[in-house]
Amino acid sequence: MDAGFNAILIAPEDNVATVTAEILPGETVRFSRRGETVQIVSGGVPIYHKVALADISAGQVITKYGEVIGVAIRDIPAGSHVHNHNLASGVQ
Repeated sequence: MDAGFNAILIAPEDNVATVTAEILPGETVRFSRRGETVQIVSGGVPIYHKVALADISAGQVITKYGEVIGVAIRDIPAGSHVHNHNLASGVQ
């Protein structure tokens, strides 16, 4: 992995990535998607947690590993921390 990347995208269709370092508010998340470097500004994400790669609407499924891992329980702006405060696991 490129030393400039600080997040890992498992499957290209995922709408979250996992950060590999703590990302402070206003810092840039950098990852690779289909061989291209993608950058988004973050609202702050703890190390090894998920970051939203695009705006996710309440009720929209959240995908990681190419699989549905839950549903957004509120709107999640791109760059935001995705965790149990805004994600419900399981079938709704």
